[in-house]
Amino acid sequence: MIKIEPIQPDVFYSPCKIVFGLNTAGSVAEEIRQLGGGKILIVTDPGIVKAQVLAPIETALRSDGIPYALYDGVQPEPPSEVIDRGAEFYRAEGCRLVVGVGGGSSLDAAKGISILAGNPGGILDYTGLDRVPRRGAPLVLMPTTAGTGSEVTRVLVVTDERENLKSVVFSRFAVADTAIIDPLLTVGMPPHVTADTGMDAFVHAAETYVSMNATVFSDLHAERAIERIARWLPAACAKSSNIEARYHLSAAATLAGLAFGSGGLGAVHALAYPLGTEYHMTHGRTNALMLPHVMRYNLAGAASKYGRMAALMGRDVAGRSPLAAAGQCVEAVKELLQAIGVSFRMSDYGIPRTDLPKLVQGAMKQARLFVPNPRDLCGDDVRLIYEEAC
Repeated sequence: MIKIEPIQPDVFYSPCKIVFGLNTAGSVAEEIRQLGGGKILIVTDPGIVKAQVLAPIETALRSDGIPYALYDGVQPEPPSEVIDRGAEFYRAEGCRLVVGVGGGSSLDAAKGISILAGNPGGILDYTGLDRVPRRGAPLVLMPTTAGTGSEVTRVLVVTDERENLKSVVFSRFAVADTAIIDPLLTVGMPPHVTADTGMDAFVHAAETYVSMNATVFSDLHAERAIERIARWLPAACAKSSNIEARYHLSAAATLAGLAFGSGGLGAVHALAYPLGTEYHMTHGRTNALMLPHVMRYNLAGAASKYGRMAALMGRDVAGRSPLAAAGQCVEAVKELLQAIGVSFRMSDYGIPRTDLPKLVQGAMKQARLFVPNPRDLCGDDVRLIYEEAC
């Protein structure tokens, strides 16, 4: 008799509330009142402050008489000590809520500070799956890039500087109470940041779509994200003030976040992480660099999904075999990268072949991401993918 394993239930994680649209940044005061009010801690980075992106948010808070403190010490790929210091500042200021404003690093730092507001110790104490015991401070997240989708995920990435390693906290208590997505907050992004963050969102959607953990929920959101990014990212890179493009990219990044928050990522992220830690490249750029090479390796494991992705990106796959249609997806991704001026060759970033053993070693530390990948990998496979990317 054949033993049939029970089918695992599909699980979908999302914030309690999503507010999306132009000029929605000003609604932050009302959302804070609905969460009980009190003094808030704004978590962001120095670049956001310098660019005066906080202006509509601070205006709304002052108009409603809501007190706030500002913690602008966030660094890219936030080190654990940045989050731990932010939690100390939160307590010293007598805050009750956390509002994260910025790119993925600021939003992740805000999540970490919110968690530590209700739990002892440092953020590295909670890396791993569902290790946060209690809910922290109420949390509002407001992205200023159309990339990470962190505003709607239960994930936060933190850098363990002692180990030179990115660690991840997965917790339902990292999910925002409210996400406010105002595309106007992204208009000031320069082309290279638009490209990097846009490809970060694309990789989230693309990896989740072919993941072994994909669900009916993640497929729904991933497809819409892939379609919108392929269409609108070149336009946003070409003209930063294109509001229509910014609108669709902001929606796509949030959709991609909703997708991977429930479906999971894969080998692109595993091979991208060492490039970020070793060469201090942005997360979006390292993902973009590795994407077509990992996709080509993966084709046999998810041919029908990659073929569908090619169609979503505008390729005519009618009459093609599943593998031939899937191959069109790789070509479509390369075309997209060329349109936004992003190289998918490591040599263009000064990364020598002699560093491949170090990169392979770093990628193998992220082997947990190989589990949902549609094709199995070993160390030799990782090396061959890096070699193709040289």
